[in-house]
Amino acid sequence: MHSKKAGAIGAVLATALLLSGCSSSGSEPEASGDSELTPVKLQLQWLTQSQFAGYYAALDQGYYEDEGLDVEIIPSGGDIVPQDALAAGDVDYAIAWVPKVLGSIEQGANITNVAQIFERSATLQVAFADSGITTPEDLEGKTIGSWGYGNEWELYAGLNKAGITDPDIVTQAFDMEGLLSGEIDAAQAMTYNEYAQLLETTNPDTGELYTPEDFSVINWNDEGTSMLQDAIWADAERLADADSDYAETTVKFLKASVKGWVYARDNVEEIPGIVTEAGSTLGASHQLWMANETNKLIWPSGDRIGVIQQDAWDQTVDLALKTSNENGPLITADPPETAFSNEYIEQALSELEGEDVDVTGADYSPIEVTLEPGGE
Repeated sequence: MHSKKAGAIGAVLATALLLSGCSSSGSEPEASGDSELTPVKLQLQWLTQSQFAGYYAALDQGYYEDEGLDVEIIPSGGDIVPQDALAAGDVDYAIAWVPKVLGSIEQGANITNVAQIFERSATLQVAFADSGITTPEDLEGKTIGSWGYGNEWELYAGLNKAGITDPDIVTQAFDMEGLLSGEIDAAQAMTYNEYAQLLETTNPDTGELYTPEDFSVINWNDEGTSMLQDAIWADAERLADADSDYAETTVKFLKASVKGWVYARDNVEEIPGIVTEAGSTLGASHQLWMANETNKLIWPSGDRIGVIQQDAWDQTVDLALKTSNENGPLITADPPETAFSNEYIEQALSELEGEDVDVTGADYSPIEVTLEPGGE
């Protein structure tokens, strides 16, 4: 599939392709001074926000410390590629989307998905309700926004499936201004972020905030082209080292992180305060919306939180093998067996279940969130 090269719309983060400038250490974490806690670095894939509520909650509630860990959460604004930082030995764990990492693994990154936190995709393609765009087939001949940088694979998979071979894809800024201005017919959005940006914007025709009825949404979960997103990745070589404590540390890290996500589920209204204290500059209603929508991607869990389900993994790999953008296919061969493992999350969940922690969320129900202008 080839896409037309149109001019970039809005400001795009120019640093998004840069790799981490840190040097590779490859060393095992050591106890940190008087605290006797094992230092651990977690690399996020974006800025401090409620998308990562579980990790910030685990830190805030002392769950990492309870497991003997001194965790540093490192945000990224596009200047650090999480899987590259992990593969280089600059951090101990990383949060990243599965299709992006599959491409990195094929290029030599020796890392393992040890917990699939998000079970469902959050990626949408959003248009105005009066655009006539309601299905992927309707994108034929339309101006389609995409962020690129590995975020585009579900969109291309949907276009492939719809038989659209020459889409008019333009570079979209990390906001919804292109759609609102009419420069883009269908814009990329995450349920927990950019879609909320639309609903906290004033409709100039009414003087009131936009509503969901003002837009039509293509959800890749409904189209059968969704791919696995936020997962916790670990260093495969260190996991296999029998003389290392890294595998044991991984179980501890997963156990505390899952407790953090359970806390974020059961105390969602506390999350805006927690992430704001951690450094987020987003408004309170936007953060609450994000926390609520993120919970929907996890709970209720089809098995238990973090367990990598084979059918979802297989779909992601199959789509990655079949899907091409203007540069060609995402991957050309099946990933190695080390690309994912349920061994460590199963150990963590077994311990949590022994502590009567609800790791399935079978009775989970989201709250209703009222967005304020500008997400305040």
